[in-house]
Formats: sequence, structure tokens, C-alpha cells
Amino acid sequence: MSLSIGCTLMCEQSPPTKLVSYAQAAEEAGFPFAVMSDHFNPWLKEQGHSPNAWVTLGAVAQATQTLELMTYVTCPIGRYHPVVVAQQAATLGVLSEGRFSLGLGAGENLNEHVIGEGWDPVNVRHERFSEALQIINELFDGGYVNFVGDHYRVDSAKLWDLPESRVPIGVAVSGPQSIEVAAPWADFMIAVEPDGDAAMAFDEATRAKTPARKVGQLPISWDADADRAVTRAHEQFRWFAGGWKVNAELPGPSAFDAATQFVRPEDVADQIPCGNDIDALIEAVRPFADAGFTDLALIQIGDEGQDPFFEAAPDLLAALGEEFGA
Repeated sequence: MSLSIGCTLMCEQSPPTKLVSYAQAAEEAGFPFAVMSDHFNPWLKEQGHSPNAWVTLGAVAQATQTLELMTYVTCPIGRYHPVVVAQQAATLGVLSEGRFSLGLGAGENLNEHVIGEGWDPVNVRHERFSEALQIINELFDGGYVNFVGDHYRVDSAKLWDLPESRVPIGVAVSGPQSIEVAAPWADFMIAVEPDGDAAMAFDEATRAKTPARKVGQLPISWDADADRAVTRAHEQFRWFAGGWKVNAELPGPSAFDAATQFVRPEDVADQIPCGNDIDALIEAVRPFADAGFTDLALIQIGDEGQDPFFEAAPDLLAALGEEFGA
């Protein structure tokens, strides 16, 4: 199975105007797809940005022609009601002429607590996520939707503008419980860990034809100066060392700063490829290919690192394509 290599438009590290230009650069460099994060806050104050993802994606859809777009990921159970998510996704599907896929997840405290309704335990989040997925799917089917659940109520809702082809739904999963809850409502899998067992379990549970599309993500710090690459990765991505089970619970940038105060630059360099060694990048990508992933979105860390990354991208894509058949 070949592995398609895309890129990530990181709202936490760049202003919206630059994100649009980076999407254009990604398309020109030959990336087939780009995913966009959907946050209210950055993880760390050093990142310094967090524009609205949906407004930015609308601009990106108009500024590109072939680039596939995806949220990675949107939470439909906190600051967004699932009806609103469905409308946004359908509209973007129309504007992009079918180039948009909706990536969904059960959220992080970092972004969802801001509406003042607290942060539910994981079992309640999964209950809400399941209801949200049902609502979004029914709205994508067309017609009027009425829904009464334990957490959501929908009264006579209908999407008046739907794309010609249904927006594919991907769900972020991290283990058996999340796969059981979300996979039956989804067309493809999203995961940040190259877990082959999870990939197989998802194929057994999803409604998609087996094997389902599986989209991973890998942070890198590409730079001709390896020391500068490590410094940038440590400054802006040391939060990555905590793992998603911890990261989902922290409430804001100051909490991430405190939780990572003892993470050293060398700790980050052990987890994230830093520098311009293509062989090292290939070896970092390999576990995703081995686990059966079909797509992998690279994250180039730091706004200041984007232009050199896109300049190097054609060579990187050629090397990765030769290795992994993309």
C-alpha cells in the first residue's frame, strides 16, 4: 500500500493570511492534500496564533485548485454544536468543489472550555461524540433532521447547500473505546500514532469499504541548521512530549508551559526529526507505512520555517515517493 504525503496548515503558529499563502505553496510544491488544525488557543504562547480555521479554509478553498483539504480535527461537542459543524462542512464542500473531508475528534480542554460549560470526563465526551456523529451524518443525508438524545436536541434542521458528492467523515481514534464509539459513523480513520492494531480494528468497525483510508500526522523541524531546528522544535512543540491522554486535559497555554518545563531540547529531538537529513525523515515516516496508513500529513514546526520547507518539498516528496510508492 502506498503512502501519500501531505502537509499541515497549523493555525497555532501562523496568521490566517500566511496560512492561505502556505496552502498555495503546498499545491505548487506538489502536495496532494493539506490538513488544518482547528483550535481556539495555541498549545504554547510561543506559537502565538490561533485564527478561525473555517474562515481560513474558505479562503484556502478559493485560493487553490487541486489541493485536497481536511480539518485535523474539529470537535463537534464543545464550542461548536454538531449542526453548525455540518453546515460549515457542507458549505466548504461546495466552495472547494468536492475537495474537502471533515475530520472530527472528541476534543481538548484547551479549546472547548472557553464557552464556560466545563470539561466532561472521557466517557461523557464519547457519548456526546457519538450523538454528534449521528446528527452530522443525518444532515449530510439531506432532508429535515429531528433528533432527541441524552446530550443534544435538533429541531427540524436541514442543510440547504450540499456539495454534489457527500463530504467524507474521518474520526480521530486512539484506542479500542474510541474506535467502538466513532468508527461505525465514519468513512476513514485519523490517528497520530502509527498503531497497526488500531488500524485493523478500525477496518473491522467502520462503514467504509475495507481497508479504510487512514490519515496520520508527523511533526518535523526541517532546517539546514540542525541546532536551529532543535531549538525551534523545543520552543514551540515541547508540548508534544506529554502524549494525547495528558494533552487533552490541560486547560491552556500556561498549563502546557508548566507541564513541559522540564522537557529538554534533546528530549524533543528524540521524538521529532530535526535538520535536513532525508534518510532520518524516511525512517520517521516508515512506522506509519508499516502500520497500514494511507496518508501522512507532515507538520513543519514554526512559521519562520515554512518557506524553506516548501522550497525543499519537491525533493522531499520525490524521496518519500520513491521509498513508499506515493
